[in-house]
Amino acid sequence: MAVVGGRTQWEIGGQCPEETRLVRAPAGVRGFDPADMTIRVGAGTPVEELDAALAEAGQRANLPVSPGATVGGVLAVGRDDLHALGRGRLRDALLEVVYVGDDGRLVTAGGPTVKNVSGFDLCRLLAGSLGTLGLLGEVILRTWPRPAAQQWLAGPCDPVELRRSMYWPSSILWDGEITWVHLEGHESDVKSEAELARSLGCEPTDGPPPLPAYRVPTGALEAGQPTGSYLVQIGTGMAYVSEPRPIPGPGPAVVTLHQRLKSEFDPRGRLNPGRDPLAA
Repeated sequence: MAVVGGRTQWEIGGQCPEETRLVRAPAGVRGFDPADMTIRVGAGTPVEELDAALAEAGQRANLPVSPGATVGGVLAVGRDDLHALGRGRLRDALLEVVYVGDDGRLVTAGGPTVKNVSGFDLCRLLAGSLGTLGLLGEVILRTWPRPAAQQWLAGPCDPVELRRSMYWPSSILWDGEITWVHLEGHESDVKSEAELARSLGCEPTDGPPPLPAYRVPTGALEAGQPTGSYLVQIGTGMAYVSEPRPIPGPGPAVVTLHQRLKSEFDPRGRLNPGRDPLAA
């Protein structure tokens, strides 16, 4: 069994065998109270639909808004976007999940608040698991206010000094020569931080540079001299490179833990066969 969404990142982590039965998760907003700053949606809901519903209330979720992608697909892949430095990790947005286990039973983990909730950390475990531990059906997400102002700046400034000097940039990118920084928040705060960035050598720009094709841990850059263009996502441990690079493999302890989790959650290997989060 495998859940199919928008297929925007379908190849990540390996291919499912042809005989795998494909199913779709339920879609649609199931409940939203702007005052609580949480929203309940079916995992098959397009991320763009989620974002539009939240925008009407002046809020947003910490999920990359990619055309065609679904909420469950984005969470199953678990990849943060360019703003992880300031907005936090994608998995932190997941408060509650209802998923289908390998025996077909529905399991609920977490809750709309984090106080006295059992199974809260299980939500974070499922994020990035590629559906190999459970098939996501419905989720409750934490929401945040949409910023009143935002701005990109770029220039030949030191990314380490920039991060140390600024209060809370949402993103800092560096290609070895030019640094890009994204600011968001109250208008007066963004203006003040932009003035600081300009004093360090940055000027306003339309947006971030085009991302190179391959996303890798920064350890892939440190393993040798980079070839081709690259873009480091400062403070997150991730980078983008224009040419494939060897990625350092996980240690034996990580592999052992990974195998134990899989054997506990899916002993018969029924969930998203052929997929491996470690390979992703």
